[in-house]
Amino acid sequence: MAVVDKTPKAHPIYLKNAVDNSSSTSHIYAPIITHGARKLANSPQARKRARQSEKRRQQNAGNRSLYRTRIKQVLSFIESGDKENAEKAYSTAVSVVDRMTNKKIIHKNKAARHKSRLLKHIRGMA
Repeated sequence: MAVVDKTPKAHPIYLKNAVDNSSSTSHIYAPIITHGARKLANSPQARKRARQSEKRRQQNAGNRSLYRTRIKQVLSFIESGDKENAEKAYSTAVSVVDRMTNKKIIHKNKAARHKSRLLKHIRGMA
């Protein structure tokens, strides 16, 4: 029967941050505390930044969703051949695209490309 070594092993994160006594320029780094796959903030400032980042991420996700929905609405009217509704949806989509550009959700060149291509499709309709 084999003997199993049951002594606790050091976690790799703590080994990486260990102090080397042979060097006088070594720095001690605080260990990174993790919870699952996410890293937890270790200071009040970092906790606040994490809260702000999460709030901003959710707002940006909602804005991106609205932008994509408006583009898809125009495309659906174009595919169905309904030029009048496509033009109405296009005017709504343009205002949403411009707002997202001003909020820096999408790049201005991407916004111009989408508007140009949608308008080209609408003008090409019979």
